[in-house]
Amino acid sequence: MSEPALDIVAIGNAIVDVIAQADDSFIASEGLSKGAMQLLFTTEEAEALYAKMGPGVEASGGSAANTVAGIAALGGRTGFIGQVADDQLGKVFRHDITALGVAFDTPERAGEPATARCLILVTPDGERTMNTFLGASQYLPASALDEALIESAAILYLEGYLWDPEEPRAAMDRAIDIAKGAGRRVAFTLSDGFCVDRHRGDFLTLLDEGRIDILFANEDEIKSLQETGDFDAAVAATAAKTPLLVVTRSAKGAIAVKDGERTEVGAEPIDRVVDATGAGDQFAAGFLAGQAEGRGIADSLAMGAVCAAEVIQHYGPRPEADLKPLVKERLG
Repeated sequence: MSEPALDIVAIGNAIVDVIAQADDSFIASEGLSKGAMQLLFTTEEAEALYAKMGPGVEASGGSAANTVAGIAALGGRTGFIGQVADDQLGKVFRHDITALGVAFDTPERAGEPATARCLILVTPDGERTMNTFLGASQYLPASALDEALIESAAILYLEGYLWDPEEPRAAMDRAIDIAKGAGRRVAFTLSDGFCVDRHRGDFLTLLDEGRIDILFANEDEIKSLQETGDFDAAVAATAAKTPLLVVTRSAKGAIAVKDGERTEVGAEPIDRVVDATGAGDQFAAGFLAGQAEGRGIADSLAMGAVCAAEVIQHYGPRPEADLKPLVKERLG
């Protein structure tokens, strides 16, 4: 097996986020589920909600793309595979991610639908309600995979959000085979409770077949996966199926279970939560960057906590501060 040229290659939705403030009454009046992610199935739906939003900030997003952006900010070598359309938002997404030093060569898709966008409403308590139009991102074909890029990375990172559409699901299934064939590790994030509800059987099968080496989840997702309200029971059942399980718990910190050994880290102290968008994505970035640097589980968890704490103190899902000195201060 050759030495990896990259630390992480991720496959995920290529999305441009539009982030705006909203109060609870607006969330209720639109019939939205606060703190959750809803899909918008048509361009018309997306445009109607966008027209009602207050002033917004546009920034390239997408869960796995946010994670590789965070890893790149920490000095990691990263690549990304995702589908954009041949339109203005597609160009914005490509510019933003390549400007960070992330390798991104997936060709644009001609015609409709447009590049994906996520309309994010942030309430005064910092909670984010996401409304996602998947657009072109849900048409990533297996033929668009850069097999050499996947083979060149130590870890392939996949987001559960992209498991929903049939075409990218087949592409990710193929990507796992490519990574495994090259002797690389595969990491997977459950992404959201609705993903677990829709694809619990598939996700459990991936674990049962030994195709996932690192699984990321939050507290609600891991309980949903195992269909239990008992957190510790859900962790034990899932950890038995994967070499490394990482579970975030918001203000309660995070845990990891590797080969039966459990390690915990507390959340980093902050003044207040401004916007929780991207917290899980950046936790994964810090953890995976730590793994890429050869750090132990405790240090990798601490790096994840530092990155999550930075991103929730400002609007947007990607780091604004220089993460390297923050990590150095935390780890010494």
